Amino acid sequence: MYCKKECIAMLLAGGQGSRLYDLTKQTAKPAVTFAGKYKIIDFPLSNCINSSIDTVGVLTQYQPLALNEYLGNGAPWDLDRSRGGLTVLPPYQGNKSSDWYKGTANAIYQNINFIKQYDPDYVLILSGDHIYKMDYMKMLEQHKATGAACTVATITVPIEEASRFGICNTTPDGVIYEFEEKPKQPKNNQASMGIYIFSTSKLIEYLETDEADENSSNDFGKNIIPNLLNNGEKLYSYKFSGYWKDVGTISSLWESNMDLIGEKPILNIQDNNFRIFSRNFARPPQVHGKNSKTKNSLVSEGCKIYGTVINSILSGGVIVEEGAVVCDSVIMEDVVVKKNAKVYTSIIDSDVLIGEEAVVGTESATKENITVIGKGKVIAPGDKVND
Repeated sequence: MYCKKECIAMLLAGGQGSRLYDLTKQTAKPAVTFAGKYKIIDFPLSNCINSSIDTVGVLTQYQPLALNEYLGNGAPWDLDRSRGGLTVLPPYQGNKSSDWYKGTANAIYQNINFIKQYDPDYVLILSGDHIYKMDYMKMLEQHKATGAACTVATITVPIEEASRFGICNTTPDGVIYEFEEKPKQPKNNQASMGIYIFSTSKLIEYLETDEADENSSNDFGKNIIPNLLNNGEKLYSYKFSGYWKDVGTISSLWESNMDLIGEKPILNIQDNNFRIFSRNFARPPQVHGKNSKTKNSLVSEGCKIYGTVINSILSGGVIVEEGAVVCDSVIMEDVVVKKNAKVYTSIIDSDVLIGEEAVVGTESATKENITVIGKGKVIAPGDKVND
């Protein structure tokens, strides 16, 4: 049934996330747990519904089973719509051939027919591995006002980190005249957030041209954006000033979790005016033993705390037994920390058992040497693990 939409979103959620090591061996990066009760993908999906964008195509590829199950029919994000809503888009067999998504641009290209069925005026391209809250409608309003072919969301980053990003060089009024992908010597610190709004006709035109180029990497940052600039198309920067973190590394994932705690959290996920939605399965209330101690931490439903938890994020169903200590750590679902065990500056994936008297991580660790324990691992009693 024909159903025209002004703007639809295409959410790229198929990356392998190799820099998260054990956390993504069995799970797609957007399905990694965040803040105790959320998944990373909850943030862009919640941004969409908070921005009145009710049609979202989620492009999956690597280890999609857990992610697909989590997404379901989109109901937790109010995306279970009869016209639009959430649609999972894996690679598929076409008339000519089948192939994995070869790059971000190729992934969108393979789903041009999905875009066309809604005949949108604009297409919003998103990444599934960033933590942030953003009203995309404000960006769309600027895009329409400038008449741009493409608008690129940017954020100011420390100049010493700018070489890690795509950098937009702009005029004072925001016109992008040069785009440099991870430059060794960046000219400024306005980094692309990997969020784009395209006028649909231009997006399809450049995707088709890119697909026909055998030498292309089929990537937005490396190919599509430079090609638009080379052809004199109008590109604008949309400057975003809120919280944004690419959680593609162990240290950035840990840092972003730590940004949630303290007297004045850097990232506020308690704002009822801009809620972050999730498929939060119900668990029993928390249990805190008479000798337990919890300080400056987020503790989710179903946790049983009999030991000490300090500066940490605990997902649902975590058990910290008597005498055990968890400090400066991110603990995912159904982990058991046995009696007198110690966990310092670590990220522990779900269903891990840490035996009695075991020590994971070190008290002197920093964000540069965080210990990671993969899903389902068993740490034997008395063992010491710090890598």
